[in-house]
Amino acid sequence: MSLVINHNLMAMNAQRNLTDHYGRLGVSTRRLSSGLRVGTAADDAAGLAIRELMRSEISSLHQGIRNAADAISLIQTADGALQVIDEKLIRMKELAMQASTGTYNSDQRLIIDSEYQAMSSEISRIAMATDFNGIYLLNGNLSGNPGVDHDGTGLSPTGPLKIHFGTGNDSSEDYYYVAIQGSTASALGLGHNAALREGVGLTWEEQVAGRAISTQALAQAAMAAINDAIISKDKIRANLGSMQNRLENTITNLEIQAENLQAAESRISDVDVAQEMTEFVRNQIMTQSAVAMLAQANSLPRMAMQLIGG
Repeated sequence: MSLVINHNLMAMNAQRNLTDHYGRLGVSTRRLSSGLRVGTAADDAAGLAIRELMRSEISSLHQGIRNAADAISLIQTADGALQVIDEKLIRMKELAMQASTGTYNSDQRLIIDSEYQAMSSEISRIAMATDFNGIYLLNGNLSGNPGVDHDGTGLSPTGPLKIHFGTGNDSSEDYYYVAIQGSTASALGLGHNAALREGVGLTWEEQVAGRAISTQALAQAAMAAINDAIISKDKIRANLGSMQNRLENTITNLEIQAENLQAAESRISDVDVAQEMTEFVRNQIMTQSAVAMLAQANSLPRMAMQLIGG
């Protein structure tokens, strides 16, 4: 290479190498400071696309876990109210038993019936007042056939409650339906507003069974109606209990999915600190070496001055 003064090719070469090593040092610094191997699309375009899809799936799974947990809270609210209704039904059965015996007169049975009707009214009040986040649970609004009677097209969905926890919406694996039948006294066949029972050959007392216990015959007929009400209530609670167990298992499965997906996303996105630190030290040494050689290369044209001066 000739000794020239118009162009310092050695300095240009050293400067180019310095720029390259300094840029790599900056990338290593960014990765180590952020903890991300893929910080920009230039780092790994395909990896970035995969990572963002995984991140959306992970966020959706975490929200699905919260949705399922909220559904469990809703079910527990309904079950707690049904437990109180259970106590009222037991008391009504006790009152019917009391009024069915012949040792009470008509005035005393009317007094017993007044408490019976009060229990019936309280059951209806509990059913109409029990709500979760403004959603009434036991008034019959959530009754119907799961997956058939649900309608979510309006601002306020109707029919069975749809609990969405999956990351899609194209299969029954992404959601459950919670159907809760009405638990008012009339829905259970008790109290003054209960519908007449239908059947061939039923007596009047059997047709109005459960509506009152003001007579001995009505009290005796009411016992079977109260048993039916207790069975209906128990079916609702059993259905809610089984759904709660399913949701608890669903949460466990979603947590495992989210954990495994997070691990996969980490392998793509997160930096290997040991490896990157090794690269950082290498780039640091190369940068320092390039700076030293650039300084030396910048001093080489001065040798021409010695020849001119000589």
